[in-house]
Amino acid sequence: MELNDFISKFANLFEETDPATITADTVYSQLEEWDSVMVLLLVSMVDEEYGVIVDVEEMSETETVKDLFEYVKSLR
Repeated sequence: MELNDFISKFANLFEETDPATITADTVYSQLEEWDSVMVLLLVSMVDEEYGVIVDVEEMSETETVKDLFEYVKSLR
């Protein structure tokens, strides 16, 4: 599991946000498209790509995309 791969998959969830603007330091909750539907898409992507189930409450303790990556990595 690589950070750049995770960032790419995360960025591809968004329809209107330019993927190039999403980095490891992006505070994902501040992205204009971030909402409850995006949470569900993220949970689904993580399950499909990495075979782990995200606890949304625990995930909410993360701030940046890198934090989120580290959380998902810790579940593996």
